[in-house]
Amino acid sequence: MRVGVYVDGFNLYYGARQSCGKGTAGWRWLDVRSLVASRLPSQWTDAEISRVVYCTARVSGIDDPSTPQDQDRYLRALEVGGIVDHIEYGNFVTRVRHSPLVTASPKGRPVIVQSRWPVMVKDAARADVPDARFIVSHLHREEKGSDVNVATHLMHDVFHGSVDGVVVVSNDSDLKLPIAVARDRVPVGIITPSSQRLAGDLAFAPNDGVGSHWQTNLSARDFKDHQLPDPVGPVPKPDEW
Repeated sequence: MRVGVYVDGFNLYYGARQSCGKGTAGWRWLDVRSLVASRLPSQWTDAEISRVVYCTARVSGIDDPSTPQDQDRYLRALEVGGIVDHIEYGNFVTRVRHSPLVTASPKGRPVIVQSRWPVMVKDAARADVPDARFIVSHLHREEKGSDVNVATHLMHDVFHGSVDGVVVVSNDSDLKLPIAVARDRVPVGIITPSSQRLAGDLAFAPNDGVGSHWQTNLSARDFKDHQLPDPVGPVPKPDEW
């Protein structure tokens, strides 16, 4: 059984960071192929990974100049080590945006901050302006294209008969339609890269379409147990990774 693996790199990264902790070491230098292979189920008889497509974007160094360099090392290691068969690049955009100032409610929902003492807005006549809103400029970062690239490679390989089963490493609900279409043709596995529940739009029954579908979550131990060697050929792991 030829298995195609389609990875949303940013979704995977943030899921791993949530599980392992942003400031901790030992999870970023990830062997994606080994990790996915460890999760292939027994009902997929003689399953072997034939293709790994890694979708990502080159990050900005606006916060930390070392970040693009560290990412470049990792991507080169994936290629040099034969961990992935293709890297598809989207775009990483940084912009200045203007938004209302907010705080978080006890449930984590945004609450717009309005003027009241001890911080009060006054008009030209020095009269209080209660409930005025504060607008702030902030740095907006956005990765664009990874979900579309995952969907495109997934559909291409399924419709061309290049794979007999697919694994999607993402919990992005935008992939609802391509995954649903794929289930009518081949067995599909979804790896959610954290302990979060599967996105509602990706919910399925194991016997949908051709059947034999599955889903699993990853824990911090999964990431730490599937690290690349250091170095990978001439490519060393970044410091503090």
